[in-house]
Amino acid sequence: MWPSRNRTETVTCLACGAERPRDETREYDKYGDRWDREDKTFEYLCKSCHRELCHHPRGDLEELLIDLETGDGSRDAFLASYLAAVEERYGPLGER
Repeated sequence: MWPSRNRTETVTCLACGAERPRDETREYDKYGDRWDREDKTFEYLCKSCHRELCHHPRGDLEELLIDLETGDGSRDAFLASYLAAVEERYGPLGER
């Protein structure tokens, strides 16, 4: 049997930081597998932020971003590293 959900719970949208009742949000699982619920905690997006997301498959994007995350570099340095990693994995952008 499914456990009951606490519909009065308030959660915070991970995109905009707004606090909303749980039933006014969408679950977000960074691994893209929201159906496998064992030992998993979810983050939440308010409905407007959820609508703005790209809902296309993201393959290994999350893994790539985790590999590149340094936390102390500039935005430009991160984007240059990201572009280099994408080109290394998939070839130069103009060749696709």
